[in-house]
Amino acid sequence: MGIDHILDTQGYDHILFVIVLSAIYPMKDWKKIVILVTAFTIGHSLTLALSATGLLKINAGLVETLIPITIMVTGLLNVYKIYTGTLYEGKILLNYILASCFGLIHGLGFSNYFKAILGQEASILQPLLAFNLGVELGQIFIVIGAVAISTLFIEMVRIPAKYWAAFISILAIIIAGTLLIG
Repeated sequence: MGIDHILDTQGYDHILFVIVLSAIYPMKDWKKIVILVTAFTIGHSLTLALSATGLLKINAGLVETLIPITIMVTGLLNVYKIYTGTLYEGKILLNYILASCFGLIHGLGFSNYFKAILGQEASILQPLLAFNLGVELGQIFIVIGAVAISTLFIEMVRIPAKYWAAFISILAIIIAGTLLIG
């Protein structure tokens, strides 16, 4: 169910976030990308668990506002790194921390859906683990597709990597802005 939920085009905000999160990394950095996506999933899992057990309750409208903001902030950070020439400098720990924190927010966005599929389970551990493994696999599929398309444009069309990353990041900012306004 986690894979289905991630790959559902009705919930494209999550797909967009994963794409912009990985937009600045070349194919050779696939390990960094997987760790980054996993950091996001860890944050996501934590708030899903807290929400499913009733320990955390946050206004859904606030969460729906914060999700596009996370996409915009990630895109803006990408553009900043490109503009300042710090794109490939070693501040990866900050990226992992931000991905985890933004995962917390996105997990809250999934909490109502997760509660609905949870039903009357005696324990949330197994459904939570299964759902999040599905989410992680779905995200990895998204990253593989996004990085493959990026590689195609960078290698075959000969678009410089920083311009491609800037294009993807700015496009994500614009789309997230429309989500925020609409």
